[in-house]
Amino acid sequence: MKEITVLVVDPVGLHARPATVAVNAAGKFKSEVKVYFKEKSVNMKSIMGVMSLGIPTQSEIRITCEGEDEDEAIAAIEEILKAQKVIA
Repeated sequence: MKEITVLVVDPVGLHARPATVAVNAAGKFKSEVKVYFKEKSVNMKSIMGVMSLGIPTQSEIRITCEGEDEDEAIAAIEEILKAQKVIA
């Protein structure tokens, strides 16, 4: 299992547009991808799940990938969130 812990720096938090891009990216991988915020975790391949977390700015989130392509998945998701300026 691979995991990263990142700080959400977007002033609006993890909002719909970048969340959709991240969910679409996660969906391309076979690995199980989860995002954790506070005591909750959701499947990062579900836009409804990700949006249900209501992640505000300056929040620490943890993303995990587990499966045959976990290395590629975690790297791609981190890169996409940086490109969307959600994380620094």
